[in-house]
Amino acid sequence: MKATLHGINFEPEFKPYIQKLLLELDAAGFEVFVTSAFFRSLQKLRLQSTSISLLSEINRIAEMDVVISVGGDGTLLDAVCLVGPHEIPIMGINTGRLGFLATIAKDDIAGAIQTLANNAYSLEDRTLVHLDSKPELFEGLPFGLNEFTIHKRDTSSMITVHTYIDGEYVNSYWADGLIISTPTGSTGYSLSCGGPLISPTAKNFVITPVSPHNLNVRPMVVSDDSEISFKIEGRSEKFLVSLDSRSTPIDASVELKIKKERFVAKLVKCHRYSFFDTLRQKLNWGFDMRN
Repeated sequence: MKATLHGINFEPEFKPYIQKLLLELDAAGFEVFVTSAFFRSLQKLRLQSTSISLLSEINRIAEMDVVISVGGDGTLLDAVCLVGPHEIPIMGINTGRLGFLATIAKDDIAGAIQTLANNAYSLEDRTLVHLDSKPELFEGLPFGLNEFTIHKRDTSSMITVHTYIDGEYVNSYWADGLIISTPTGSTGYSLSCGGPLISPTAKNFVITPVSPHNLNVRPMVVSDDSEISFKIEGRSEKFLVSLDSRSTPIDASVELKIKKERFVAKLVKCHRYSFFDTLRQKLNWGFDMRN
């Protein structure tokens, strides 16, 4: 089996876990490749291995059986862009703090690699959001796993985002911005702005305003078969749009339309993993803060 490792800027204390990961992959018979970012991190930690190869051509990612993201949720989002339409399974090993997406703890590395080697895992399809724009944005990667966001830029004034679903006018959001979240992204930026939690396999998008001026404006759940388009107004000539952690400035003349991407992200799910267990642990559900 072929595996590509992707990760960025590991802290020195994570060095023994990287060593363990490389040893476990070698012992399980994997042919291991690393991205240039991961290779630079190995050099920074002064780690060397004769059993790995540099993924010198990005189009070779199509040859891989699995991509292993080593880092936090942001690193896994980066891995989703790396995989793109090839739909290669992605496993997330968590070296960060929260870990809604990267769910493998660093102490479980050996078991996770054995799970891969034995094909004892399942795959969970996660919907991606796709951006159609004129002109084209995001350098040929117009998709995201978590959300698409429109935000004000270089001004304290709010913006107005006129929003349409399948061509029908919905509302003009007078706010700092607007989030179109996937079910996966419902635990991220949308949640912090008052959006609902949605099961990862639900067939929905969530429209969540960022700090709306009118307090009676609330997040709205819509079908992910919808096409959502926008017209933006504001005092500034420039606005900011983002897909997950990637952002770019635009002006009001840019045409924007959001829909479901034609391909999905396939996340490796160990059989002991539960989304609802993760929610309880990460959000401290049932924990009495008075104690």
